[in-house]
Amino acid sequence: MSSGSALEVVNITYAFGRKIALENINFRIKQGECTVLLGPNGAGKTTLFSLITRLYDTGSGKIAINGHDIQRKTTTALTKLGVVFQQPTLDLDLSVVQNLLYHASLHGLSRKQSVQRIQEELERQGIYPRRHEKVRQLNGGHRRRVEIARALLHQPSVLLLDEPTVGLDVPSRRAIVEYIHALCRSEKIAVLWATHLIDEVYEQDHVIVLHQGLIRAKGVVKDVIGQAPNAENVQQAFHFFTNEENLP
Repeated sequence: MSSGSALEVVNITYAFGRKIALENINFRIKQGECTVLLGPNGAGKTTLFSLITRLYDTGSGKIAINGHDIQRKTTTALTKLGVVFQQPTLDLDLSVVQNLLYHASLHGLSRKQSVQRIQEELERQGIYPRRHEKVRQLNGGHRRRVEIARALLHQPSVLLLDEPTVGLDVPSRRAIVEYIHALCRSEKIAVLWATHLIDEVYEQDHVIVLHQGLIRAKGVVKDVIGQAPNAENVQQAFHFFTNEENLP
């Protein structure tokens, strides 16, 4: 496996009983790359995230984070990983800062480090003044921002986001998409963003089109468009690759 990749997925196949959820999945993400895992509901995106985070044990193939195999060097690999899951996981009855302090302690940050990192991440997203409010007082967009801040506290090299904008209004979605892309550029963090929403794909992104457990296309946006006959944009390419008539 290549040590030059922030995240490397090699020959991953996974099944639930006889039902194959993912088949022969291969891709690499370099530091500073924003990769969009684009697929309809049920494509296998969440299953892939569950394998990368070790919620599921890898059936076959290998996954490495910063060159560390997640099966052989699990702790070392996962310390380099930040995750925002599709389902909200904040404690609604704790304040923003209480939620974040608890998470920081799980990563071994000292109290001084934790306070500093929490301030940095919340200020960067413009919600530091609300740090002492209970999470249940925040709207959906601000709760997502807190979850993103939490995922970044230990300064991971790889950030996974599983459908992070589902259920949010358009302005909140746009703000989070813009923030993550800016983060890629400024912090050189590797991002894997799972979504089914075409408008969350930027022209400079790398794209992996996943459908029925198979990678149907991958590459930078213009290359993915070029792989779909007569497609002029990402939406048309996505429609082609997820059309049942075009499946192998």
